[in-house]
Amino acid sequence: MAVSLDEANDLFLGLLRVQKLLVAAKHAAPRLEEGVDVAAYPVLFVVAGAGTVRISELATTLHNDVSTVSRQVSALVTSGLLDKSADPSDGRALVVSLTERGRTVLDQIQTNRSRWFQGLLADWEPAATAEFVTRLRELGDALDANLRARGAATPPMPFTSMRDQHQKED
Repeated sequence: MAVSLDEANDLFLGLLRVQKLLVAAKHAAPRLEEGVDVAAYPVLFVVAGAGTVRISELATTLHNDVSTVSRQVSALVTSGLLDKSADPSDGRALVVSLTERGRTVLDQIQTNRSRWFQGLLADWEPAATAEFVTRLRELGDALDANLRARGAATPPMPFTSMRDQHQKED
């Protein structure tokens, strides 16, 4: 059975509220790495999942302007969290990858955020949490497919969880 218009609106308004609260929480959260803007953290998440990636691909994945992502990458390189190098397949282009320090900082970011969310979800049942994560991923996939169909995006690289990253290493 399809979702009703009222149910779709309720979901949209709920997500809008959560989005605004997450932005407020992001700005109130302590900085884990001095000099690194929390807005650049998603760059670290995507690079961790990709291994090595072009800045233009990062911008596409993050649905951001290339100039914005380029500034974020430059700050992360200056902070020693990312390395820039020539793209092996096209020496004119640059790729970025995590440094060892970047990996350590990313682990700290994800651990701290996971602990914070664990506290928020203290009353949730594990099965309900798993179902919510599944549905949230499905919603993200539907949004991404809709954007691609409109020509607004190309297939992104995935954001990876700590669990996904550790499984890659094993």
